[in-house]
Amino acid sequence: MRRTLLATGLALLLAGTGCAASQRTPAASPAGTPTASRQDAGQVERTLASLRRVDDLPLYEMTYVGDYDPTVGISGTPEASPFGCSLFAALGDRTRPLFARNFDWDPNPALVLRTDPPDGYASISVVDISYLGVGADPAGDRRLLNAPLLPFDGMNERGLAVGLAADDGATARPVPGRPTVGSVRILRLVLDGAATVDEAIAVFGRYNLDFDGGPPLHYLLADATGASAVVEFVDGEMRAEKGRGAWQALTNVPAVGVADRDLRRDHRYGVLAEALDRAGGTVDAPSALRLLGSVRQAHTRWSVVYGLKSGEVRLVTAAGGGERSYRLAMS
Repeated sequence: MRRTLLATGLALLLAGTGCAASQRTPAASPAGTPTASRQDAGQVERTLASLRRVDDLPLYEMTYVGDYDPTVGISGTPEASPFGCSLFAALGDRTRPLFARNFDWDPNPALVLRTDPPDGYASISVVDISYLGVGADPAGDRRLLNAPLLPFDGMNERGLAVGLAADDGATARPVPGRPTVGSVRILRLVLDGAATVDEAIAVFGRYNLDFDGGPPLHYLLADATGASAVVEFVDGEMRAEKGRGAWQALTNVPAVGVADRDLRRDHRYGVLAEALDRAGGTVDAPSALRLLGSVRQAHTRWSVVYGLKSGEVRLVTAAGGGERSYRLAMS
């Protein structure tokens, strides 16, 4: 099912078209070699032409026109290192559930990416494009055509959101017969293929995650129904713990099977928990951004809030260039 992606502000709208089977996968160029693209030449040109710089992080926006293969080279994994993050799902008001996160890592350029694959759900995600090998001036770099493979957080048209955080103690033991996917790449498979938290957990369960190439992670999920879950890998096995209250949060300490009082010993988790308790798990987008601001670190690169029913996305970067707003048409 396909949906139209709408964006406000400086975002550029482009209409996606079907791929011509005889014109797929563009040739390599000196500006970078894409591997995921299944676009024809016109779709490549329109995708790269949609790139816009919108603040000095630097933060870019791009609309991906046409198809990509989210499973290309799936036994590989991107070179990466652990990063710190703070995430929460505020679910006290089931008419306006929110998913919010700070991404804390190196001062790399970022990209707000809109995708609408012909065989998956439309989504908005944020990508650290340094992991594609792309620098601060990415104009014309065809490696951007691999951007769908590395979403660091995102939300799809069904209101399913996912984000990652470092979990240094995570270990994943391979299950024979399952394909292996990188620990960041799994987010794309979730956004494209899952409409609910339960479906997202099932996507995780179909793959082996490669933490050796980096990095070991755990994940927060939430959906438009108000469901949420943390997915972790404990003693080599995947474990999912669903939210049982009006909110669920995640930082960089193991959470599955850990008592709430112990989780609150982590400073950022404790700040989030206290504020969300006071609010009964009910916050609007401006309040969510302020709460993220209270746990910002010196290396926080962006803060983003996803409206799981409204489709509204609000993003603020470390560059201080102001708030960017987007909207995803929800089914």
